[in-house]
Amino acid sequence: MSVTAGLFYFFSVILLFAAFRVITARNPVHAVLFLVLTFFQAALIWMLLKAEFLSLSLVLVYVGAVMVLFLFVVMMLDIKIESLREGFWKHFPIAAIVGVFIIFEMSAVLIGGFRVTEDPLAAAVAGTSNTRDLGKLLYTEYIYPLEVAAAILLVGMVAAIALTLRQRKDSKAVSPADQVRVKAKDRLVVVKVEATKPALPVASATETSVENKA
Repeated sequence: MSVTAGLFYFFSVILLFAAFRVITARNPVHAVLFLVLTFFQAALIWMLLKAEFLSLSLVLVYVGAVMVLFLFVVMMLDIKIESLREGFWKHFPIAAIVGVFIIFEMSAVLIGGFRVTEDPLAAAVAGTSNTRDLGKLLYTEYIYPLEVAAAILLVGMVAAIALTLRQRKDSKAVSPADQVRVKAKDRLVVVKVEATKPALPVASATETSVENKA
């Protein structure tokens, strides 16, 4: 067994364990942290496959941005774990059927990838950059799916912000619509205050009364 194969199996075992803990962890924050570990192991596997751009993109985009957003949202939502687990076994049969169906579909689609006889690295043209080729492919043939994915991510970000700004007893929520409609003249109000004579200090008042008595 080569070093590359050993690292692949090592990263794969950690990835499967972390993915299993994502759905079995009782604390949602722990589940998010295990999902971060899953993404890191997937990035390392992509690095072994010479897909450096995809590996770094997974770390920067998902781990560095999306998962941080998920973690903050989970911590702010104050999720009631007991209420979520009440209907687990009630919906488990349907969830199991859907899961088996998804596994069957993924196997039917991906099974052809294991029959490749030609080495893709040897077939690649020397001196080319996979990052440049991927950018050309994304912004030419797959420009519309890319725009749809960007719109979905934007909607998810807006939904996450809206969930954190909902009205709660222990939070001070501010309406974004009121913030947008506010005008410059409403931001600062100048109040005229009449000038008042400052009160005499205590020591000065005492000295003045003593002098008057004298």
